Amino acid sequence: MKKIKQTTENQAEIALRTCLEKAPFLRIEAVYREPKVDLMVDFLVTLTLASGNKQDLIVEIKNNGQPRIAREAVNQLLRYGEIYPGSYGIFIAPYISLQAAEICSKDGIGYVDLAGNCRLSFDQVYIEQRGNPNPFSEKRDLRSLYSPKAERVLRVLLCNPEKVWKTQGLAEEAMVSLGQVANIKKLLGDREWIFTSRDGFSLRAKEKLLEEWSENYTYRKNKVRDFYTLKNLLEIEADLAEVCNERSIKYALTGFSGAARIAPAVRYQRAMTYLDGNIDDIASTLQIKEVTSGANLMILTPYDDGVFYRTQKFNNIKIASPVQIYLDLKGFRGRGEEAAKAVLEEVIRPTW
Repeated sequence: MKKIKQTTENQAEIALRTCLEKAPFLRIEAVYREPKVDLMVDFLVTLTLASGNKQDLIVEIKNNGQPRIAREAVNQLLRYGEIYPGSYGIFIAPYISLQAAEICSKDGIGYVDLAGNCRLSFDQVYIEQRGNPNPFSEKRDLRSLYSPKAERVLRVLLCNPEKVWKTQGLAEEAMVSLGQVANIKKLLGDREWIFTSRDGFSLRAKEKLLEEWSENYTYRKNKVRDFYTLKNLLEIEADLAEVCNERSIKYALTGFSGAARIAPAVRYQRAMTYLDGNIDDIASTLQIKEVTSGANLMILTPYDDGVFYRTQKFNNIKIASPVQIYLDLKGFRGRGEEAAKAVLEEVIRPTW
């Protein structure tokens, strides 16, 4: 652990020096990693300005730059500033989001991240750099938040946007463990995307969650098989639904097929459905042919049973939830993004 801490501090010091070097009239006199007894900060830095004046910087390093962590760091630095008058506080993390950056700027705290983004404003010094992408976007927290079991929790939260949840109730609704819910609650809390009270917690930043999820999702997480039929799309969708209903096979239309029923916005040339059953048997019954190109029917074997959460009926045909339909459309070539936008604006947002 000591070695990891030293590595983090080394990276933070390099990032801070790189940022300060943008102002050639500054000179770093000293960097102290051994904090004073009465000031438990990670770094103390002394600068000499062009005027000859000295400027002390106090630095707080965190391994996470999410808004909640940023707010904690800002509050710490403000307290340290009272002990060390005239100092300038700086928050350093691997990546600092725009929301976290705004938290820092609002309270007059500087920030630097390992991606090269920074904002320092003290005396006559102003250094700012934004726009560098997050090189740590595949870190464990994202993998944890958008794993199949975690996504079950996200579907429940987004499909019940105003409900206040207790951990036990949410775990039962999502059919996951209490530990899974606790982990998701922490990750969303770090982003400040939930409200927490004595009654439980509820989703706060609904659209931000859906947007980030869509960026970390693809319908190709499912096993995809393509088919061709001479029937028109409405006929094949109806026939497939009839066969699945008769045989008690779990299915749900999604993508353009789902959107056409809840927010018709664009014409489509390919039906799309989830199906949890023997696809070869269904294909034989429907007399559809599997193809490598020119398909007009896509059948998905679900990567997780959570895709069926909040399935609804439309003229006796089951369709996936608006949230699932949106996700499956968002990254789909061929006007998928346009159809996803219609689902968001006409169906999902009104429930928020």
